[in-house]
Amino acid sequence: MNINSIPESFQSKIRIAIISTLITGDKSFNEIKEITKATDGNLSVHLSKLEEMGYLTVTKEFIGKKPRTTYSLTETGRNEFVEYVFLLEKLLTDAKSQN
Repeated sequence: MNINSIPESFQSKIRIAIISTLITGDKSFNEIKEITKATDGNLSVHLSKLEEMGYLTVTKEFIGKKPRTTYSLTETGRNEFVEYVFLLEKLLTDAKSQN
């Protein structure tokens, strides 16, 4: 197992930040933006990519007359994130045992 085993979905700091943010529950676009400090355009691109990968779902609604977009982590997204964390732990354990 090596660093090249990390899935494409977790090779981006912003994607890791998005999924880490959603692991604790649903968030609006603005909440994710505030937590990740990403620009609107950059965040939109990565949210769309994660949605295409099946890692999150999007709910669009109106609260009064204001639109609200909410993102939720799917079971696939949650499972893949857990596997990614285990992979990192394994890489660290392997690195320690080689020293």
